Amino acid sequence: MKKSQDPLGSLEHIVLLSALRLGPNAYGVMVRREIESATGRDTSIGAVYATLVRLESKGLIKSRSGEPTAERGGRAKRYFLLTADGQGALQTTHEIILKMSAGLTGLQAL
Repeated sequence: MKKSQDPLGSLEHIVLLSALRLGPNAYGVMVRREIESATGRDTSIGAVYATLVRLESKGLIKSRSGEPTAERGGRAKRYFLLTADGQGALQTTHEIILKMSAGLTGLQAL
């Protein structure tokens, strides 16, 4: 993550982690399901897609179109993959969280 780039927001962080977990199978609906499965967080599909578009505009993910399918009315799925900058953003965010939580006690009270 470039030093001049803003840190990841919580939904950006979760969406990037989901895309990383899903690998080449990451598309909007699956990202949403992964978030709900891993966190219990009910996130709207609109929020997921808006976040994916924002992450792509930041260069943290890239997208490609899959093959059109009859079950989707001839529309193609849009798949997302992390870029090197996206992986760096996750690493930086992870390091920040570790530094900020180091030495804390009483987390169960939060």
